Amino acid sequence: MRVVAIDLGSNSLQIIKYDCNEDRVIKSFLATVRTAWGLVESKKISKEAVNRVIDALNRAKEELDFSDSKVVAVTTQALRVAKNAKEVIEQIKEATNIEFRVISPKEEAKLTLLAVKARLEKLNINRDFVVVDIGGGSTELSYYIDGKIYSKSFDLGIVTIANMAKSLEEIKREVKLRVKEIEEFAKRFDNKELIFCATAGTPTTIAALKHGLNYENYDANIVTGTKLTIKDLDFYLDKLLKLSKKEREVAVGVGRDDLIVAGIIIFKEIYRVLDKKEAIIIDDGLSMGLAISSCKE
Repeated sequence: MRVVAIDLGSNSLQIIKYDCNEDRVIKSFLATVRTAWGLVESKKISKEAVNRVIDALNRAKEELDFSDSKVVAVTTQALRVAKNAKEVIEQIKEATNIEFRVISPKEEAKLTLLAVKARLEKLNINRDFVVVDIGGGSTELSYYIDGKIYSKSFDLGIVTIANMAKSLEEIKREVKLRVKEIEEFAKRFDNKELIFCATAGTPTTIAALKHGLNYENYDANIVTGTKLTIKDLDFYLDKLLKLSKKEREVAVGVGRDDLIVAGIIIFKEIYRVLDKKEAIIIDDGLSMGLAISSCKE
């Protein structure tokens, strides 16, 4: 059995074609669609964003070939809050024959955690852990302790922050304010004994840069399992800020260069909140968790 698992986030469209029997990703697809860009002001997904999503889905169909697979598609924060969510989902279905399901923060965290847990087991790491998923419209913090899951979604995303803050200092101030809620949640747990993991675009991008990779030659197998420290984040933030826009686009991808700064600032705050010195980076995220879950149905 094969599954095409589609995750439409607030910034990216991520798709994997997965072989359930062989437990392997056959092929993957990633596109920056900026679903949530302008959402803060208008409360709606823009026509331009819808067109970007449709175009990306059609390209993915050509590259991955959906015809021999079960297709499952979910979407998260941007469509949770958009006033025109139903209309957008209908437009995408009409244009691509793919119907998205808006999932709750709880289900999103559960699926992401499922993927991270499976990867940690493959890395021979069998300990309780906490994972942060820094998305375009929200950030999820999830704990796996004694076989139980504790998670919460926070209104803190790289697209929404970059959309409202116009300078590095503004980004830092806004993140500091919003991270207080995360801090209150984290106080409920003994974070010192837990392995700290991170998934999604910002952590994986910085891990890729640490290995000398860029957007075009990104390799999930190399990135997964990489350990990042706060010093690594400071180093690559400084390095990226010194690059020209074109150079940054080569490093992190077109349409992502202005978002990565917000992502790094958020990521640094999570280290502080959890009192951690390093994080294990896991490429597997929501799309992988969705694939694994769908294989069991």
